[in-house]
Amino acid sequence: MKLSILLLLFCLSFIYLPAFSEAIKQEEKTSEKVIIYKFDIKENISPGVWRKTKQAFEEAKERKASDFIIHMNTYGGTVMDADSIRTKIINSPIPVYVFIDNNAASAGSLISIACDSIYMRKGASIGAATVVNSTGQKMPDKYQSYMRSIMRSTAEAHGCDTIITGQDTIFKWFRDPKIAEAMVDESIFIPGIIDTGKILTLTPTEAIKYGFCEGIAKDIPEVLHYIGINNYKIITYKPSSLEKIIDFLINPVVSGLLIMLMIGGIYFEFQSPGIGFPLVIAILAAVAYFAPLYLEGLAAHWEIMLFIIGLILIALEIFVIPGFGIAGISGIILVFTGLLLSLLQNVNLDFRWINPDKIFTALTTVTISLFSGFILSLLFGKKLFTSDSGVFKNFSLHDIQDKEKGFISVDPNLKKLNGKTGEAYTVLRPSGKVIIDGKIYDALSNWGMIEKGEKIKVVKVETLQLYVETIADQSL
Repeated sequence: MKLSILLLLFCLSFIYLPAFSEAIKQEEKTSEKVIIYKFDIKENISPGVWRKTKQAFEEAKERKASDFIIHMNTYGGTVMDADSIRTKIINSPIPVYVFIDNNAASAGSLISIACDSIYMRKGASIGAATVVNSTGQKMPDKYQSYMRSIMRSTAEAHGCDTIITGQDTIFKWFRDPKIAEAMVDESIFIPGIIDTGKILTLTPTEAIKYGFCEGIAKDIPEVLHYIGINNYKIITYKPSSLEKIIDFLINPVVSGLLIMLMIGGIYFEFQSPGIGFPLVIAILAAVAYFAPLYLEGLAAHWEIMLFIIGLILIALEIFVIPGFGIAGISGIILVFTGLLLSLLQNVNLDFRWINPDKIFTALTTVTISLFSGFILSLLFGKKLFTSDSGVFKNFSLHDIQDKEKGFISVDPNLKKLNGKTGEAYTVLRPSGKVIIDGKIYDALSNWGMIEKGEKIKVVKVETLQLYVETIADQSL
């Protein structure tokens, strides 16, 4: 009898063991935590936010996240960057949800509507997407038309139900494009929802009623509970080291210090050509100033070129053109303009999108930094490079080449040319070349421009430089 029972149990094990094993595997599978990737948008929409959004989606893909959730609280920002973010969301292979913690205004509403599901905290709002400039004034209709179209198309991207009644086909949109458009255009009238003359902004209850919100939640875990995800692991986006460096360098205080380093380095290099070290400092400071602004979308190519051209003009004024005139003044203006515009996100000198406070901050930063850098260079230059206790004393030459020790500043053979006559070998304006006794020398016109071939006379020789005048000038 016992043997029969054992044989029966043995046979039943072959029948139920695979099913039991499969049940265990299924239980293990359901107990695995799904990866939820969380990305915070709690600042104005800008090129930096768009750059971080791309990084967040890339990391979510690498981590094999099953869902992507945006924690939103923004008053808006640039339309172009918001459009790039909403396109990224619409084309995302994994579901994207948004939790509006407080505000999803303007560009924030566009991004929210692009998400697969919208959840809002009590007291939050979504809408008010009219395009305005930095002072809050409404932009011309061409800007509004573009915003209306992308709001409408974003709502349409979530699809609709098709209802055929007789010969008519009715589209019942999951998110009504007309409501999305009413968030931009005050001329739109929707019975029972919005009257003309008003921009639509929805509360959580209204957003649920009109299909622009799936539920009211107090936090992210409650949002995930609504979605039906209870066993999960949240991975939050953290800025990379590069992002932290960029955020640090674009701080107005740091930008000001970098400008001072640029001015100081250029000043010392001009004062002591050939040292090299101040020029390296100036170049590194310029890279640290412009590179993060370029990545942030503030500094354009032409703005950086203004700065470089300005430096070239200043160098020409100092080393080539005698005195200080148009080239030097133009160089200073271009350097100032390049530094200033690089701090402002203007589009072809259109400042209507820029907050006046930012213009004032940028203007103050550049002005004070340039002035302070020059003053500090004058005050501490000698102490830093020439005094015995100077930090950079080893980078400059301290020995004096005394005349008593045999050092002379001018080649004796050049001294012999004083008073000699010759001919302009090239045009002198004011520098050029002359030919005297069959030999070619570098020379500088002592007065005005001298044409090639004119007769000249050496009037003085100073610091390895011949100064000449035309013989006609001599006769006068």
